[in-house]
Amino acid sequence: MTEAPLWERDAELSAIAEAVDALCGGSGAGSVLVLSGEAGIGKTALLAEARRMALDRRCTVWSARGGETLTSVPFNVVRQLLQPALVSLMPDEAREYFGDWYDIAGPALGIAEAGDRRPDPQYVCDGLVAAVRRLARREWPLVLLVDDAHWADEETLHWLAAFTDRLDDLPVLVVVARRPTGVSGESARHLDAVGAKALPTAALRALTPDATAGLTRATLGEHADTPFCREVWAVTGGNPYETVELLAKVQDSALEPVEGSAAELRGLNQSARGKGLVDRLEGLGVDATRFAWAAAILGTRITLDLTAELAGMPLDEAERCAELLGAARILTGADRAAGEVADGELEFVHPLIAGAVYRSIPDGLRTAMHGVAASVVTASGLGAAAASRHLLEVHPDDDPELVEQMREAAREHLAVGAPEAARRCLERALLEPPLPDVHARVLYELGCATLLTSPATTIQHLREALTLHGLERELRVDAVCRLAQALVHNDQLEEAVRTIDEEVTRLQPGPERMRLQAVHYMWEGLHAGEQDAPGRSRRLAELVKPLTGRDNSERALLILRAFDATTRGENAVEVVELCDRALVNGRLAPGLGWTDTEWTFELLMMLGVSYTFADRLDRAESLFADARRSYEIAGWSGGHLALAHAYGGYVHRRRGRLRDAEDFLRESLRLVDRVGRRLPMHWSVVCMLIDTLLARGHVGEAEEIAEQYAFEPPHPSTNVTPDTHSVRGRLLIATGRLEEGLNELEVAAKMAASRGGHNTVMAPWAGELARALAASDPRRAAEISADLRAQAERFGTDTAIGEALRCAATLETGNRAVDLYARAVTYLEASPSAYEHALARVDYGIASRSASELEHGLTLARSCGADGLVTRAQEALERLR
Repeated sequence: MTEAPLWERDAELSAIAEAVDALCGGSGAGSVLVLSGEAGIGKTALLAEARRMALDRRCTVWSARGGETLTSVPFNVVRQLLQPALVSLMPDEAREYFGDWYDIAGPALGIAEAGDRRPDPQYVCDGLVAAVRRLARREWPLVLLVDDAHWADEETLHWLAAFTDRLDDLPVLVVVARRPTGVSGESARHLDAVGAKALPTAALRALTPDATAGLTRATLGEHADTPFCREVWAVTGGNPYETVELLAKVQDSALEPVEGSAAELRGLNQSARGKGLVDRLEGLGVDATRFAWAAAILGTRITLDLTAELAGMPLDEAERCAELLGAARILTGADRAAGEVADGELEFVHPLIAGAVYRSIPDGLRTAMHGVAASVVTASGLGAAAASRHLLEVHPDDDPELVEQMREAAREHLAVGAPEAARRCLERALLEPPLPDVHARVLYELGCATLLTSPATTIQHLREALTLHGLERELRVDAVCRLAQALVHNDQLEEAVRTIDEEVTRLQPGPERMRLQAVHYMWEGLHAGEQDAPGRSRRLAELVKPLTGRDNSERALLILRAFDATTRGENAVEVVELCDRALVNGRLAPGLGWTDTEWTFELLMMLGVSYTFADRLDRAESLFADARRSYEIAGWSGGHLALAHAYGGYVHRRRGRLRDAEDFLRESLRLVDRVGRRLPMHWSVVCMLIDTLLARGHVGEAEEIAEQYAFEPPHPSTNVTPDTHSVRGRLLIATGRLEEGLNELEVAAKMAASRGGHNTVMAPWAGELARALAASDPRRAAEISADLRAQAERFGTDTAIGEALRCAATLETGNRAVDLYARAVTYLEASPSAYEHALARVDYGIASRSASELEHGLTLARSCGADGLVTRAQEALERLR
């Protein structure tokens, strides 16, 4: 007999067969199939057929199912999916297969203890992708089946979207069944990403009247007459699941499949779903009903012992109930469970049944059962996080113990990289509500949990926490610092500074007050529209003058003073001396590392930037390499790792390693894109990448990046390295938009004047503007060039002076130009800036008509990857010949 739900599914079956054949054909590439359709349309039956086909071809098959009541359980579905592989591995084997990802992915999968640090959710996702890729190579060819993906937890869907994006070289077939609606937010975005990778398949449709008639006769016999078959279709609407259930009821009731019996079909159909299903369940007796309710409450890990305990019945009675529910086609797995009480797991035959049973529980009783389930789950040793989904359903009742349970669950969720689950737990704790002396702490913890994912939410909770009693002084200062950080990330920089200042007035001199002062100067120093930059610089210099770097607050202020001096173009020797004083034996001080949370990562970025523009590129490169290692080890692969790649790439740009710089910056941009779109950090990464592409001579690519990421006004409220106006002006001039480019450079000049000076390498607008005005306004060009040289000599690095001399040379002719180019070459050869050295060499060779200088410049340009400069040098050599 043809399997009932597979009527009129030839196209889908063919697509599955072709995908399995391709998987087993040895191509090495994977693929994705998405089966979309309404409830009961036959998705689960098609997944069962996919399993059969795959097993016939000796594939490994892993499967999992989302649950309507389980969407709040992080990593629930991916844990189900990998369970066969995980139970087959000894701990040492798992560590070997997972490699460096074990400590990141293991806690999320429940096979390793979580560490002390909170991993970045994106890095946990990356770890899961890497782990499953390694397991897949062990088990190939592998088929992954995910049913009811619309009810999968957000963390699993994040992983699934990332995993299906990397199947080009992996022998894996992923088959996903989902409903087309009922998903929103991040889950919808992830499911759409999976669908975008899928092979073409149409949405499943209801059975036609002819198919329903064929199915009816195949089930009941050929004597089923046409009016009866037509009524079956009319009653079920061609829904395969309802049709199969209805025909099973016809068989159970011994109803004759003839026109005279057709009137009874509607009543029979109602008993298969909704209230009819509930009536049928109640007909099995009070104990069976109570057992089914307990199973529906648990939703996952429905073992006989847990279900029996929740239902309040002996184990032998629970076995009898499970068998009754199995015979009634409500639960499945009762045969296994009866023989394996501890390990056997039950499952509802269909999600529609699970949902109907869950909703049939009276509201008050359902809430009470969730409370009992939380106790049962906790007592079984599954932990606070596992119990939390039940506690989320309990009504608020001024229960201090529940508040503590939810706080503990939030800590467990954060430890495995599930901040959204932590947020839900802490928000539920607030509803209880917490006792007055705990309330502020819960708000603080909630603000910390949402800091990386929702700055606006963090702002709300931390502001409220600061209005309440209960935060000790040190914790209160930390809350203020985190609030300021969230305000900056939410593009509210001025308010961040104001918040810090208000708290400073509350404190007496001491470490906490100095920490806040350091944070004040950090955020204020990043404010592009600052009104009194010279005054702030003077105040900061006075504050720092007596400091020796005896603690981290003093070290932070030394870094901020070094960065301020760098941006204003003060003496580079003094900048380096300040930076060195902020270190301990040449290394970052304990508590001031890249992953330490007391100080934000922006502070150490400032330290690295100061070394970079002071021509101490070796120290900057070491710092940013340490940042990347620290973030990777800690599992922070979001914005932190992205910026570590970006600034490390920019050090390569300053060294003249333009190919390496581009690779680092493109990787940084990829990481930033995963965090979100149009974020402030996009400006920094895009600006650095455009600057690098222009140095390479890849103007078209630079213009494409600028258009893709809207690198245009309005500029961000924070300062960006290198200066955005300078880089955008250079880009506009390179693309022939001279007037617009001049306007951007003029804006940069006005901003530099308002700050009382500028670093001529960090904000290289003066050289670009002088060269652009050379023909139309030579007098102004000369004035700008003279000021540029004065500023460069004040800063005193070989790069700054060499670049200023090269600019001056472009405004001269004859021997005067040759002499200036020669001096520029001398300085830049001594600098670490190989690209600028190559530029000066080529310019010198052209001005002096020296083939040897041009050859030298050409060699340097090639080693830098400066393709545009290579072409220019080659053309100049051709002219000399």
